Amino acid sequence: MADPIRVLVTGAAGQIAYSLLYSIAKGDVFGKDQPIILVLLDIPPMLPVLDGVVMELQDCALPLLREVIPTDKVEVGFKDLDAAILVGSMPRKEGMERKDLLKANVAIFKTQGAALEKYAKKTVRVLVVGNPANTNCLIASKSAPSIPKENFSCLTRLDHNRARSQVAMRCGVPADAVKNVIIWGNHSSTQYPDVHHAMVNVHGKEVKAYDAVKDDSWLKGDFISTVQLRGAAVIKARKLSSAMSAAKAICDHMRDWWFGTLDGEFMSMGVYAGGNSYGIPEDLIYSFPVHIKNKSWNIHDGLTVNDFSRAKMDATAAELVEERDTALSFLSQ
Repeated sequence: MADPIRVLVTGAAGQIAYSLLYSIAKGDVFGKDQPIILVLLDIPPMLPVLDGVVMELQDCALPLLREVIPTDKVEVGFKDLDAAILVGSMPRKEGMERKDLLKANVAIFKTQGAALEKYAKKTVRVLVVGNPANTNCLIASKSAPSIPKENFSCLTRLDHNRARSQVAMRCGVPADAVKNVIIWGNHSSTQYPDVHHAMVNVHGKEVKAYDAVKDDSWLKGDFISTVQLRGAAVIKARKLSSAMSAAKAICDHMRDWWFGTLDGEFMSMGVYAGGNSYGIPEDLIYSFPVHIKNKSWNIHDGLTVNDFSRAKMDATAAELVEERDTALSFLSQ
């Protein structure tokens, strides 16, 4: 059996982590023959809660889980990591302006990036989940200059899964009958869920999503806004943010990063925009369609972009440029 890998989850006493940790420890993400050392990082007031999470993980009696390390110290949390899933962030509070949220999170992700730089393996794969995820990811990457930019990504797989599911329900097919939806841009309400290149398997035959759905006005209207605003709709209904679906998306993202995407399929990931062929400003973490092999992602090039898509892709990029510039002004303080 392989040597254990060290996997960090931050915000480990929170509700997303509570839905996530079992799947990682059971082998659903890194493989059924891959032993795991789980490192759980949270702030000092959450350590008693974390002790309860550790007890539950022990009580699951999972054969792949070799050790659980709860901590509030970055030198313990970030040591020798193979994978880091950064879930914890400052949530937006009532009356808080976006720039205040950015300022608080710049401080968190500057610290975590510096800890990755100092303590983690240079091969570590880092997934940023805590919002604003794209810009938090960029700050973490800039704070860990010796770790390749390609080793950092942010989560837009939840949006990807939402888009896939909406199309599948509309067509009356299972979710896995829909492939190659794209989330472009920011994990925010400006993101652009795009199905111009998506395919739907209907009765064993692959057809273009627009031909399968047969409702262009829905695909260009309510479909996009439903995906963009889904997180807010869940909060309104559940009085809590998405946890189960977010945890599932984290697992999907990391498993694809570890084992690769299927031939002919691409997935959505927030990745470094340098060298992209879609005219997106380079110094951003932006969600693109990617395919993955040998733990390395590549942006899927060559897709045609019509005027409708171009406008939406540029709008979400403009929001990210503004976020980045605000965050960098805080980073230099």
